[in-house]
Amino acid sequence: MILQFVRPRRRRVLIDINTQRDFLLADGKVCIGNHRRVLAHIRRMMAWARCNTIPVISTVEVYPETNSEFGPGYCIDGTEGQKKIPYTLLSNRISFPADGSTDLPRDILRRYRQIILHKRSTDPFKEPRIDRLLSEVRANEFVLVGASAEGAVMAMALGLLQRDKRVTVVVDAVGSQNRKEARLALRKIEAKGARLIETKKLAGTSHLKLVGACDCKRCRGVTKEAPLQIGSEL
Repeated sequence: MILQFVRPRRRRVLIDINTQRDFLLADGKVCIGNHRRVLAHIRRMMAWARCNTIPVISTVEVYPETNSEFGPGYCIDGTEGQKKIPYTLLSNRISFPADGSTDLPRDILRRYRQIILHKRSTDPFKEPRIDRLLSEVRANEFVLVGASAEGAVMAMALGLLQRDKRVTVVVDAVGSQNRKEARLALRKIEAKGARLIETKKLAGTSHLKLVGACDCKRCRGVTKEAPLQIGSEL
């Protein structure tokens, strides 16, 4: 059994899911819808974690170039698309490959602000090291952001809930490729006991106009985005 990862005063852990170029940038292989708005909220949540000394656990997908299961391929090992968005990286971090191991340093979240865990499937709990860490880490609340709602975010939320963890999903900091499936996924997550909130509930509002990551016209403010309707973040 790992010793307690998180001190009792640290009530929350931010779970940063697949905040990678292929998912969040316009030229990514599987870019989410409404990526500019989601990027802005993810940036806000990362700033919230930094300011409040909240530990961050990040999961990233990585696949070998020879794997043809995923059609044209995305998040291929060694490509630009597999890399994380720069502002989702903290300076004091440690990274682990997807190698089937369960090894982890003792008191890891006392020594590092961010743990980055690679995985070879949508479901993070198929990786033994991720399963061990998330099952044993002690925190009052796991706050989820990233992509995608109908895929890795749902798998993460349901896996944590099955392990009797308290889960909060920041819906406007979560993206999707399919809005209908995303809405169904969020309803399922909520029905299982997760809390759904918006970024401003935790991190307040932001006057940030540019997301500082994507070079598309919308993210650079060259074109205007249609006003967001309540409940349409996905």
